[in-house]
Amino acid sequence: MAGLSVDTLRWYEKEGLLPRVGRDGYNRRSYSPQEQSMVLLLTALRDTGMLTAEMKSFVTMLGEGAASHTRRVALLEEHHRRLNQRRAAIDAADQALQHKIAHYRGLIDDGLDCDGAPVTATTRSQQVPR
Repeated sequence: MAGLSVDTLRWYEKEGLLPRVGRDGYNRRSYSPQEQSMVLLLTALRDTGMLTAEMKSFVTMLGEGAASHTRRVALLEEHHRRLNQRRAAIDAADQALQHKIAHYRGLIDDGLDCDGAPVTATTRSQQVPR
């Protein structure tokens, strides 16, 4: 359901991120809807790069009920801020890549080398078509 391996689910349990999950009649783990929801939440948090220690803090706060709402919001907002910083860095790197691709395509289209000199017929024949 979450696309996680059995080993990853066991790791979540071992790290205390998931409670011990009940078993069915065949002794296989049987996740309740609430446990399934927690797995999906943990997967989403992990996908955003949240540290395991922060995930543990968040799970601990969940057990505290409404008394921890403000602290949960603070943890999530701080993580969101860091995620936005990462996104901005990735966007900047993406723009640099796009600029370089456009630069090289322009050189190819114009038949020029990096120094502005014309490309020889031999070099042009070695270029892979796009």
